[in-house]
Amino acid sequence: MENKKIDIEIKPEVATGRYSNLAIITHSSSEFIIDFAQNMPGMPKMQVASRIIMTPEHAKRLLGALTENIRKYESQFGEIRLPAAPMMMPPLKPDAEA
Repeated sequence: MENKKIDIEIKPEVATGRYSNLAIITHSSSEFIIDFAQNMPGMPKMQVASRIIMTPEHAKRLLGALTENIRKYESQFGEIRLPAAPMMMPPLKPDAEA
């Protein structure tokens, strides 16, 4: 299998990135939607920083890439420890925009 070089351009306003400490994932039969949000203390509403829409195939590729990169991270820096109880998000209000 031949390795192809991919030429990617990143605009300066995108290169700075957006902070997110919450991801909300929904899906249909044809797409996965990932909303990256900011849940900040003292703020009345969570703010969606970015929405990514992808095919189920790309979502599975992303899962594989994240799994591999977490494995590499943990081999270099140690295990990423999670709290004992999973963080649960409160239900969205009916008028909430997703």
